[in-house]
Amino acid sequence: MKKTTILAGLTLIASLGLTSAACSSGANTITTNTTGANKSATNTAAANTATVTNSVEPKSADDTPASVKAAFPDAQSFTKQHKDIPKDAIADIEKDTGAKVPDTDHHSYLAFSTTNGARKQIGAATMVTAGGKEMVVVYDSKNGAPVIKEIRAEGVPAQFLAQFAGKGHDDKFQIGADLKANGAGDATAKAIAQAVHIDAVTMQNLYGAAHTH
Repeated sequence: MKKTTILAGLTLIASLGLTSAACSSGANTITTNTTGANKSATNTAAANTATVTNSVEPKSADDTPASVKAAFPDAQSFTKQHKDIPKDAIADIEKDTGAKVPDTDHHSYLAFSTTNGARKQIGAATMVTAGGKEMVVVYDSKNGAPVIKEIRAEGVPAQFLAQFAGKGHDDKFQIGADLKANGAGDATAKAIAQAVHIDAVTMQNLYGAAHTH
């Protein structure tokens, strides 16, 4: 499997060279005869100005969910990343987890802080839905591999979610063996564990450093 890296060792910073351009024009007053040629030139210039103005794309709004922002209180900015999961990676993920990948378009959110003018990535997170619950899975890096730092979700027992901290793609997520329901209910616990397992393996496939078992 080919993989890339996230954070310091996991380079999730794929396209951060965001630039913006602004056009300004001065208003010069020129006295001319109002001949047909001058009027034609004026109309052409106006048309060109309209074309340039209409071609400028509006700046996209920050669509980072509030729950993701709450997980990174020290972040000043966020970047949403989209990655299509390759077909061969999907086969590997499904083999490793024993479950179907729900969506081939994987989204992650990169959190950044700025200190003394230097912009630094401080974390990454994904949104996972399972068992009727929407969760924020916060990732850290360990030896070039994404590992779960914490999971946040409303209506899910904290003692259940705490068991996922430190787990990565090589770990087991089986309820009753590796994890306990801890008040989450067996069906909900199994659904969440499976969804998080798929996400952890997907993160490794997309961003983790190459390694052998």
